[in-house]
This record gives sequence, C-alpha cells and structure tokens, in this order.
Amino acid sequence: MDVVNFSIGCILSIVLQALLLSSSYGLLEPYDLLYNNAVEAFYRSDYKDVVRYMEGALSSYAEVRQTKVRCRLRCQDQHPFDSASMDLHFFDVVLRRSNCQNECIEEKVGTQSMHKVSEDVIQDFHRRIPYNYLQLAYQKLKQLDKAAAAAHTYFQANPESVEMDKNLEQYKVLEGTNLDHFVDREARPHQRSFSAGVKLYDSADYEGAISLFEEALQEYYRADVECRALCQGPQRFEEQDHVLYRYSLYELVSDHFTQVLHCEHECVRDLSTRPGRLSPMENYLPLHYDYLQFAYFQLNMVEEALACAQSYLLFHEGEEFMTENVEYYRDAIGHDVKPRVKAEWYLRRHKQELELLMVGSENMHVELTEGHYWTSTGGREDSNRIPSGTDGWMEYVPISEKKNFTLAPPQELREGGPLLYDSVQLVRNSQALNGTQRVLLDDVMSVDECAELKNLAHTVTMAGDGYRGKMSPHTPNEKFEGATVLKALQYGYEGRVPLRSARLFYDVSERARRIIESYFLLNSTLHFSYTHLVCRTAITGQQDHRNDLSHPIHADNCLLDPEANECWKEPPAYTYRDYSALLYLNGDFEGGEFIFTEMDAKTVTAQVKPQCGRMVGFSSGGENPHGVRAVTRGQRCAVALWFTLDPLFKELERLQADEVVQALDNQSSQSKWDTSLNINPKDEL
Repeated sequence: MDVVNFSIGCILSIVLQALLLSSSYGLLEPYDLLYNNAVEAFYRSDYKDVVRYMEGALSSYAEVRQTKVRCRLRCQDQHPFDSASMDLHFFDVVLRRSNCQNECIEEKVGTQSMHKVSEDVIQDFHRRIPYNYLQLAYQKLKQLDKAAAAAHTYFQANPESVEMDKNLEQYKVLEGTNLDHFVDREARPHQRSFSAGVKLYDSADYEGAISLFEEALQEYYRADVECRALCQGPQRFEEQDHVLYRYSLYELVSDHFTQVLHCEHECVRDLSTRPGRLSPMENYLPLHYDYLQFAYFQLNMVEEALACAQSYLLFHEGEEFMTENVEYYRDAIGHDVKPRVKAEWYLRRHKQELELLMVGSENMHVELTEGHYWTSTGGREDSNRIPSGTDGWMEYVPISEKKNFTLAPPQELREGGPLLYDSVQLVRNSQALNGTQRVLLDDVMSVDECAELKNLAHTVTMAGDGYRGKMSPHTPNEKFEGATVLKALQYGYEGRVPLRSARLFYDVSERARRIIESYFLLNSTLHFSYTHLVCRTAITGQQDHRNDLSHPIHADNCLLDPEANECWKEPPAYTYRDYSALLYLNGDFEGGEFIFTEMDAKTVTAQVKPQCGRMVGFSSGGENPHGVRAVTRGQRCAVALWFTLDPLFKELERLQADEVVQALDNQSSQSKWDTSLNINPKDEL
C-alpha cells in the first residue's frame, strides 16, 4: 500500500513539475508592462528595480521579436502558396497561416504577451529609450561599466544627443571604466561584422577581413529573411476607417498584402541604415563583394576574387573599373567563374528594391582618385586601393526619394515689418541671432498678464497633455504639463478657472500670430497649426550632474539628420508647419535657456534666456535647429505656437475655440453658452 501511495505521489509530483515548467515556458512577461514598471521605479528613485524591470523589458522585447520570426517562418513553410491555386484555396492558405502563427506565438510567449502594444512604446524601443534610463540607474548604483555600455548603446541610435555625448566623455575618464565597456548592446550582427571587417581591411589584415566580410554577408541575408518575416504580421491601415466602411474579404486581404509588400520593400533600406540615421549606407550590399574581391586577390585567391567581382557586377552591370578587374582575373587563371549563387538569387528576388538604393551610384566611380583598376599591360596602378564607396560608411538617399527641402518657406525671405503693438520691443533680429528668419521680442505681454496666465496654467494644465500622455517625453528629469486653448475655455465655462483668464490665453496667442505674420512680411495669412500652454518642472532629487537637454535639438517641420547635414521634410515630421514662436511667462527658474544651433545639432549659434513677455519667433525648417537646456530648478512656463501658411492644416481645436469666443462676444455676460455648439474638451488635433 505504501509503495502504491509512493508511486502515485511520484507521478503527481512529476506531472506538477511538468505543468509548472510548461507554464513558465509560455509565460513571458509583457515588455510594455515591464517598461512601465521600470519608469515608475525611476521616478521613485528605486534604481535596483529600474535595472530589474528594464533589463527584463529588453529581454522580453527581444524574445517576442524572435518568436514572431520563428513562428512566421515555420507557418510559412507549413502553408505555402501555390501559384496555380484558385481564389478559395488562396484564402484558405491565408487563414490557416494566420491561425498557425497566432497559435505558435501564443504557445511560446503566453496569452498575456499577445496584446497590441502601443505605438509610443514600440517607438521608444526603436529609439533605445530604455538604455537612457538604464545608464542613469547604473550610474546611481555605481556600476559604471554597465552605465557606459548603456550610454554607448543609446548614443548609437541618438547621435544628436548632446547630453549623452557629454556623459560618454565623462565615463571615459572615470576610474572603473575602459574602452571595452563601450559596446553597442543592440548592434546588428551584419553591420557589426562589416564595420570590423573594414577596420581589418584598412590595416591590411586581409585574411581577417575576409572572414568578417563573409560573416557579414551571411548575417545580412539572415537579417533580410527575418525582416520580411516580421512584415507578415498585422499591418496598420492608414487613411481607412473600418468603422464607417465595411470592406469585403477580397479588399481586406488585398490591403493587407499591399502593406506587407511595402514593408518588405523597405527591408533593403532598413538593413543598410545604421540606427538613428535617416540615410542608408551607400552601395552597402555590393560593397561587401567589392572589398572581398580585392582582399582575396591580395591573398592570391584569384578564383574567389573573380567570383566576388562577378557578383559585384550583378549590382552594377558594366561598371568599368570592376569589368577591368574581371578581365584581369580571367587572364590570370585562364577560365571564367560564375557569380555567387546567393547574390544571383537575392538580386532576382529584390532587384527593384536594390535599384532604388543605387540610383546615381553608377556615376560615383568615374573619377575615383584612389580607385583600383588595371592598365592595358596588366600592371597594378594603385597597390593601396580603397574600394568603391571609399570606407563603406557614406550616407546616401536616392535622388528619386529625396523630398523637396528648402531652407525656408517657399516665398521671398523678408523681415523687419511693423510690430503692431506700441509696447512690443525688438531685441534681436536674424543677424543678431546669427541665423535667418529669427526674431527676439520683449514686452509682448505685461507682467500682470504673465501672472494671470501662469495661474491659469497651474489649474488647467495636465501632465502629458500634448505629448501623447507622456509626463516626461524628452527627459526623465523633468515633468511636462500642458493645455490647449479649447480646454482652457471649457474650464472657464465650467467655472473652474476665471473665464477672463481663458480668454486672455486665446487673445495673447492671436496677438503673437499677428506679430509674427507682420514682422516677417508674409504676403499670405498665417494660420494656427497648434497652440499649447506648457510648463516643464525640474524633478527634485534628479538634478545632480545633469548633462541632458530639456528638449533635444530638432527642427519643427523636418527630420534633422546632423551627420548628413540635412533636414528631411517627410513624415513623421509636421511638414506643414512654416513658422514657430515661444512666448514666455516667467524667468524665475534655473536653466531652461532656448538655443539655436547649426545643423550639426552641437554648435550653438544663439541663446535666449526666458522672461515674462519675451517671445522668440522663427521659421520652422532646417535652417533653425533649436532646443532647450535643462531646467534644473523651478518651473518654466510658455505659450508654444506653431503656424502654417496652408489653410488645409488649420488647428481644429482653434477653429472650435473661435466659435466659442464668437458666441461669447455675441452674448451678454449673464447669458449661458449655446449648448448647440457641442464643445468637447477632449477633442484633440
């Protein structure tokens, strides 16, 4: 009897252990939840929990990504498309493949990690924001080696970050750190191997360079497969409203695969673009074969050199210097060699995508001063050859895909118009501010008006308003609170703030708009694009040794690319914004200076110290990169204004606010608001 009980107990124990193991295997904590826990821990200065949760979030994020890749590739193999299949069979494969993927992913990561993560969190991980928190936490915990690695990882994707650049310089001289600690924890294997190969090549270590370039090619093709697998999941359908219009199955599937194809089309660009950069590396994939053909030649491995040279010509057919290399290699070995099979296969599948990245590159080698080519007698003319594309790290954007970018709005640049109000004083013009289309004005508001709006801000602003709910959107060391004009008027109507104060917010912003329009002598109407009353407050206990900015250097209507010395006028930038202005309510705080920089995002060209009634105005393009220095004590409040010359992009809330004010002006002080206006304070632009 005891033996029977013992056996049953053992069996139950084994079953329970198996259940526990299987459940733990499928229970991956959601990375967005871990990330949120880490951020909350940061604000309570619990740095051990910051590290625990944030490292967990990064691990969970990576595991979810790899699980999606593995499952989608497996289901793709299990449920292939038959090119000759009929419609019903095609839809059957689509649905079976989708079901297979969902079951596989859920089995590996658990139901709790299957939800749709917000776009803001995904973008934070893409921008490596978690590493900014980690470097601060590790610094507080005196783990400088890990802090240095986190800082370096963050900086690789955010090269415009002046504060992180300074942090890295400090880490380099601190005791307890060495150069081995400055590693990119998120380095992409194909780019890491390529970069290391270039360094060995430049030092004439051709054997080592060959090993790394071959590894880089394998990693590149593997990364390409993974990128395309990640495109197989749910897609975002922009400009379509599934609530108002019911699509048929055909249209839904068609739309889905259109988005998938677009996503896959971007993989070639993505794989050749370094983190944090907008421009892909020029001639990236063919450059591997270019380096390899000459490295193999240096080791007298001519057949391998010929195969690589032939592979290069697949991408740049008929290119003169490589064609001459091929002829030399053929003569040397007495026979021909075919291009590499992998290169031929890849080009057949993705020729159009690659061609878009190589527009204009056919002309880049015509006058190579350090090019390697062969004379008619077969002699080598330059033994210290640098391959096409020089060191492989040139930035390039196809001509066909470059956006129209101008250094100012598309009209004659003028300034110096009337300021319209007697009290307003011109302090500095563009020349004094070392730029174009810039102006600094004082006394745009009186001291009493500043005080009234600051009191309004204390009541009506909400943490994260205007920043997608993020209380600390630009730096974890400050809290941001904001409110729109419409919200202020709603609060006034409800009696939560003086209606006079809400109306002042409306009137002051209109005053600023008129001044900017007049001073820059614009020959068309300037419309509001967005109006925001915003205060940023230094968080107590987090100001020691701060090197970050309150708002990183940026431009208002284009994506600043400091390395390429360009500003790309394309989404997600607010490309329709033409002029910007900041009207300050106070100056009783430390730090918080507004700065203009060169396009390198480092060289400061002008600095403005906020004070009551002071306003800085400027055109919104790449000619005016700007940011805000850290607020290290107190609270800095301002009315932030963005304007557009295009009436199609008028601020929607402003139009509603105009209706409210017009209704108020048409009624006596005792009358009630016309409820037919149907004002919704939660309506947002």
